[in-house]
Amino acid sequence: MQKSYHHLSGIEIRDGISNGTFDPCQIMEHCLSRCDAVQQKLNPFTAIYHSDAMAAAAMVAERKADGLPMRPMEGIPVAIKEFTPIKGKSTTRGSAALEHYIADRQPVIVQRLLDAGAIIVARTTTPEFAHSSFTRSPLFGHTLNPFDPSRTSGGSSGGSGVAVATGCVPLAEGTDMGGSVRIPAAFCGVLGLKPSHGRIPMDILSTVFDTISHFGPLARTVDDMTLFMTCVEGADDADIMSQIAPIPLDDVSHDLGNDINGLRIAASVDLGCFHVDADVAANFAKSLDTLAKAGAIVTPVEIAFTADMVDAWYDYWCVYLAAAVEDMLPEYRDAMDPDFLELVDRGLSISAVAFRRLDEVRTTQWHAFTAAITDHDMLACPTMALPAPAFQDKELNYTSTDADGKLHALDMTCLFNSIGQCPALSVPSGLTASGLPTAIQLIGRRFDDATPMRVARSLEQNQPWIDHLNACDHVLLSMEE
Repeated sequence: MQKSYHHLSGIEIRDGISNGTFDPCQIMEHCLSRCDAVQQKLNPFTAIYHSDAMAAAAMVAERKADGLPMRPMEGIPVAIKEFTPIKGKSTTRGSAALEHYIADRQPVIVQRLLDAGAIIVARTTTPEFAHSSFTRSPLFGHTLNPFDPSRTSGGSSGGSGVAVATGCVPLAEGTDMGGSVRIPAAFCGVLGLKPSHGRIPMDILSTVFDTISHFGPLARTVDDMTLFMTCVEGADDADIMSQIAPIPLDDVSHDLGNDINGLRIAASVDLGCFHVDADVAANFAKSLDTLAKAGAIVTPVEIAFTADMVDAWYDYWCVYLAAAVEDMLPEYRDAMDPDFLELVDRGLSISAVAFRRLDEVRTTQWHAFTAAITDHDMLACPTMALPAPAFQDKELNYTSTDADGKLHALDMTCLFNSIGQCPALSVPSGLTASGLPTAIQLIGRRFDDATPMRVARSLEQNQPWIDHLNACDHVLLSMEE
């Protein structure tokens, strides 16, 4: 192989297997070796499926030898978050309450990945019940940042972010209820998509009427992310709110995908209510300049988002968590993360009427969003207000408001779960002076995933981030075994 395995994209792996350049078993050996090495240093995995993955790679080789048609993700290694069930495998969701739970079914997204030929090689870490922007749990400990191991990887799909950033896998699945795909993508320097609500069926919750929850991919390249989406999207009766006819992503293919000439982008550095780190803001401005040079019409806008809207999402999230684990509390409370329990107890204290009125705040937010992007095709803002903090920190330390009324928070993501019909894509925007990744967040109009993907492709071409990712090798080599 001319490239190291961990520098290959998923499409390069698939095409190399198809044309005989790569042996799928050799690819898998490289993959598993990389997973083992990174696990020792950064802890992104809860399990690595050595025998299963090698057996699946051997089946890919057999299919090729038998002349069977190549499937769209044939032989591509992927990782699945510990939150998402895989039939016959442990699915703890990072909690002692589920430490011994073995899933008896798997969701549509997992089955579609397998049907497309992908090989599941590992499970990725998550905080308990995916509650936090810091990936740590009572069961699996801390997951560290590949750019600086003293920093957090983000959460709650932190293991997936690290797995992709370090090249263990070119693609990983995550779940996103308040930024849990985009936060680790931003902190780990990779792509992370919260698709429009229902584009991928969400069938792993106790209800199919939830409106903030999404599956989404983390990837190193836009091509790989597009491939993932085309293989897993589309309606299924397992989710009553899954989209019957998603807007096609065909217009982000190679021939059209980097053309943003005349595209109208509304831009807000603070969404009207956030205090934003200077390096984050500077890299956001550089990305906007890159898009303008590529032909986009970038216009600063005022957007009337408020801290109360962030609080509304927070209360909704607390109620969601409380409903999910209330029955487990008598037996497992003492084994649970105290920070997680703080959210659960808040959720238990919120009345049904107060919960219903959160939708009124979300309605006000929706109207503020539509007013801000009138005559524009999409909105751009930072993904995170800050670079990755220390891994021992906790997000409850990031809830203050300053004298100017600006919210000092970590993420700028959760607001777009409150209006989940709008896709939100995190794209690397550069590095801070100390070498930590920053990201720009691209938010499409409702159900329009194609436009943010096209803009991401333009940034990938004109402001490439792959060299930054490859620099993770130096960090890993510098770490003590």
